[in-house]
Amino acid sequence: MGQMEKTGFALQTEATLQTLTLDVLKSSEIEGELLDAEQVRSSIAKRLGIEIAGLTNTDRHVEGIVEMMLDATQHFQEPLSNERIVGWHSSLFPTGRSGMHKIVVGAWRDNLPNDPMQVVSGAMGKKKVHYEAPPSELLDDEMEKLLSWLNSTENIDPLMKAAIAHLWFITIHPFDDGNGRIARAIADMLLARADGTAKRFYSMSTQIRKERNAYYDVLEQTQKGNLDITVWLEWFLQCLNKALHASEEILSSVLTKAAFWKRHEKTIFNQRQIVMLGKLLDGFEGMLTSSKWAQITRTSQDTALRDIQDLISKNILVKDDAGGRSTGYKITTQ
Repeated sequence: MGQMEKTGFALQTEATLQTLTLDVLKSSEIEGELLDAEQVRSSIAKRLGIEIAGLTNTDRHVEGIVEMMLDATQHFQEPLSNERIVGWHSSLFPTGRSGMHKIVVGAWRDNLPNDPMQVVSGAMGKKKVHYEAPPSELLDDEMEKLLSWLNSTENIDPLMKAAIAHLWFITIHPFDDGNGRIARAIADMLLARADGTAKRFYSMSTQIRKERNAYYDVLEQTQKGNLDITVWLEWFLQCLNKALHASEEILSSVLTKAAFWKRHEKTIFNQRQIVMLGKLLDGFEGMLTSSKWAQITRTSQDTALRDIQDLISKNILVKDDAGGRSTGYKITTQ
């Protein structure tokens, strides 16, 4: 926080945008769902009123996930209620389906006693039950207890509160699907409350994604134990500590990007070049080729090559040494 305070509003906003984008992407990746990074970034930027080059159209699924995350982190001081959580769930599943399956949306699950809510893995006939959630008839009472504790002002360390709330919600497992993502949004909300700011400079979900197997293992160990949650608290706080250290990479990336535009503030670029340089500075996936340039900027191959050659002549792009069938390009390090 101290480092970021010295960078000025524009860079703090850029760092927040980058962090929130990672949060949304990685929280979904933990569940095995890959979102389009450009759609997520564009959706967050539009909702926060941040001007970026090359805004992308976003589908309603991405919009819903972003809406939940921003409500949690940007309105962190507001009490958490059944209605708010149910609204998050509706945002996550705008079609009323999870993949090919129709699910109960915007309400607690209503599974029958002979069909318990279970977290399982393995093929048919060899499935392993990792966890069985409380019966659906207990959900109203269990959620009331959780929210009453979560919204109370009792003197408890705010980081411990974030860890406990995450575990408590995911253990109740009140929805047919989306419980993990909502549990992490609740934790992010309480971490923002602990920080006392809506500015986000570290991503807990990014670190959990790196340690996904350990995350599931410690959850299972704790949920099958004797109600002693010390192991979970230790793991959560260690994960948070790693996320804080990893935030230095985000800061470094933002500063590098700012330095690039400062260095070239008098260089003349067309709009296509601004968009593509922004994508490269944000971490373009794969190799940049002229065909990708043409596709993304919706222009011809000849125009794409002229744009690229112009940047090469200005010593901004160079050919990638990797070689191969297609010529690739990257930003110079100068």
